Formats: sequence, C-alpha cells, structure tokens
Amino acid sequence: MIQKNVFNFDAKPITMLQTSTFQFIKDLKANNTREWFDANRKVYQRAKDDFLAQVQVLINGLEGFDPEIALAKLDPKKCIFRINRDTRFSTDKSPYKTNMGAWFSAGAKGLQRGGYYLHLEDGGCFLAGGIYMPEADALKKIRQEIHYNFKDLQAILEEKNFQALFAKSFDTELKLKKAPQGYKEDNPAIEYLKLKSFTVSHYFPEEKTGEPGFNAFSIEVFKTMYPLIKFLNQSLD
Repeated sequence: MIQKNVFNFDAKPITMLQTSTFQFIKDLKANNTREWFDANRKVYQRAKDDFLAQVQVLINGLEGFDPEIALAKLDPKKCIFRINRDTRFSTDKSPYKTNMGAWFSAGAKGLQRGGYYLHLEDGGCFLAGGIYMPEADALKKIRQEIHYNFKDLQAILEEKNFQALFAKSFDTELKLKKAPQGYKEDNPAIEYLKLKSFTVSHYFPEEKTGEPGFNAFSIEVFKTMYPLIKFLNQSLD
C-alpha cells in the first residue's frame, strides 16, 4: 500500500516557501515512483502552487531592474519546468525530477537568450544565470562580443559583489583546449573565448528558503548577475 503524506500547509506569507514544499521534494527523491506520486498528487499540487507564488515574487523583483523582463510580462506557469522526466534516452528510468526549477528570460525556455534560474533540490539549491551551451551561431556572436569588448566583461567579472557571490566565474570544464577558429592564443581574452558555456551560480543552504528575507536575497543575487546577462544578450542583438 502506498503511503500518503499528510503535510500541514499552514498559511505563510509568500515572502518564503513553505517547509512542506521542500519536504515534498525530499519525499519524492525517496519515493520516485508513479504509484507514490499518484497517491500524493494533491500534495504535489499544493507544493507546485507554493512554488508558483514564489516565482511570481521573483518576476516582480526582476522587473524592477531588467527592462527585458519587464517588457516580457512573464507568466510564472511558463517559467517553471515540468516535473516529469524524459526517460527515452536515459538509463535512469525514474519518472520524476527531484527538484523544482524556474527559468526567467525574455527568450523563454529553450531559446538563445540570457536569463536567470532558480533551482531547489535536496542538497543542491542554487541561483544561476547566463547562457548554457549556446548553439553555434549564438556562440560565435558571444565570442565576437568578448573579443571586441573584453574590458567591459572584465569589469563585470571583477566587480566586488560579483566576486563575492560567484567566486568561480563560468564553468571552465566546458572549454576548448585550443583557440577557436579566427582567434589566436595570444589574444588577451583567449581563456574566455575558449568557453562553450557562459553561466554563473551561487549555492545556498535549503534552510534559507524558509527565511523571511529569501526573496530579497534572491533578487539581489540576480541583480548582481544583471550586467553579465545584459552583456551576453547585447551580443545576440
């Protein structure tokens, strides 16, 4: 018999996630089956609604400093990722994702446009931003922007608050070993021109999601990312 979880979804202001939402994420991780999920579908819906409320608050915050987001009039339902996994080409046949994620961008999910990301997972919560693994045409444009305006990129990456939040700028594992076509090894920006992905991340403990200041914290992290997002997106325009 599948055990149904009974959570106390007590009313909290939407300035923080309910603890029951994170408990659902943890319990799904321990019971990743269709049978358990079906038995707890109402619990999932409450957790999803709570997460959507959180996403709307973050959209409101992003609109305050990112004009593209303000013009896009994002729908929180279109920002979140579906919980079902695509298992067609995976050896892991677990039917559900064990995290909740939301992508905030004027380009929407899957399009070549920089944006912001919130990820909630047991043992792995983070805020991120940038462009992940851009396609060939977009990558070419970003590299050209870095080449032409490297000093601008350096100023962004070396800014004090940016350094404090994103000690490791960009994923250096996703990188060419040699200079990309059209660039030389002695180019001052060569280490950035070799990159194939342009994202930064800031990890935080799950307990922070239940604190009254979580949204202000998240928006401040995103605001610190904004100059980088703007730099990447202007290269695509």
